[in-house]
Amino acid sequence: MKIQQFEDKGLAHFGYAILSENTGEVVLIDPARNPQPYYDFAKAHNARITGVIETHPHADFVSSHLEIHQQTEATIYTHSLVGADYPHQVFDEGAVLQLGNIKLKSLHTPGHSPDSISIVLEHKGKDKAVFTGDTLFIGDVGRPDLRENAGNITAKREELARQMYKSSREKLMKLADEVVIYPAHGSGSLCGKALSDANSSTIGAEKTGNYALQPMSEDAFVKILTEEQPFIPKYFRYDVSLNKQGAPNYKASIANVKRLGKNFKPEADALIVDARNEKQFKQSHYKGAINIQNGGKFETWLGSIVGPEEPFYLVAENDTQLDDLISKTAKIGYELLIKGAFILDSEATYTLPDFDVNAFREQLANYTIVDVRNTSEVKAGNFFDQAINIPLPELRERASEIPTSKPVVIHCAGGYRSAAGSSIVAAALPATKVYDLSEAVTDFKNVQH
Repeated sequence: MKIQQFEDKGLAHFGYAILSENTGEVVLIDPARNPQPYYDFAKAHNARITGVIETHPHADFVSSHLEIHQQTEATIYTHSLVGADYPHQVFDEGAVLQLGNIKLKSLHTPGHSPDSISIVLEHKGKDKAVFTGDTLFIGDVGRPDLRENAGNITAKREELARQMYKSSREKLMKLADEVVIYPAHGSGSLCGKALSDANSSTIGAEKTGNYALQPMSEDAFVKILTEEQPFIPKYFRYDVSLNKQGAPNYKASIANVKRLGKNFKPEADALIVDARNEKQFKQSHYKGAINIQNGGKFETWLGSIVGPEEPFYLVAENDTQLDDLISKTAKIGYELLIKGAFILDSEATYTLPDFDVNAFREQLANYTIVDVRNTSEVKAGNFFDQAINIPLPELRERASEIPTSKPVVIHCAGGYRSAAGSSIVAAALPATKVYDLSEAVTDFKNVQH
């Protein structure tokens, strides 16, 4: 037997392949959008993929389950409550999938979603591991507030939190302490609020160290689980629907993205996502462009700022970056929204002004300061007492709330989000000077007025 974990650092996602060496079969759990690494794994072990298990319709990434079924004839297994639109076999509580000496057993563990299942791996008669999807993480449990308006069955967060209380205590915590936990996400995922950097744990270790598994009443659990969850990106509901339906072929869908000529000029008022570095963007960009820089979390911020109903143009600085960006957009299913992708390397009409940080430091009162960090970050501590807090995912909708009597300075915690924020506000308030504090923000921790 072999268990292989596949990590996507950008989305903090873990997919899995389980190999039965004596039967030459592979079963996948929660595979990522690009199926090639799973095909490579099966080929390297002279095995064939016979099954794909979806623990639930994921909100934060697009799975390749349908494509893998179409390419390999592997059976897709998922809970009946998903109401899956793709060919599948129901894998409800008590169902068992056997691979030689391996048994994969379904536990219905609602809480993150009504249709969540966890998969217990039994080998030679003993439970060895459990694949918990988004139900149980290392150091946390799945957030209960993503399915109030998404999926085949919706549920209020309080109701799902109560289900999570029972799932964690009556199902998962009943497993032996030595059973290894393999979650679908790690630190950096927005599917929970306190995920660990570790990529696996054990039931015993989580009973000791996971705040959500400590002794407490159901009401206390509901309160602690529903408070101070991170923001919900705009794309989450879209991905639940796309995963319920089954996404199109990864390579074919990427190939369908229109590659436009260098320095293509979009139509007036088009939505443009410019992923070049902030210095290039500030020097020249097209009117109204949003500067979401290519980086480790590009796809998360793209799906947080741009809604799934908004077609957009994608801008890069070279062909290599453009290929990378299109692949990243596909991880959340947004390649279907790209009207066209192109390289911009000549001077465009619009610029953002250089910022005199020293003048700002000496006369803070002469500026309107906008903090685009999340609400929970602001509660933990301000950089500027007089700052207005509008979280970046809400900024396009709320930019009109910003006073325009003074120049506006945008800041976040480290500089990445403020680049996007300043581009959004500059486009929304064209008659106002808008500055990006960028990385200099780290010199201003807890500045008083």
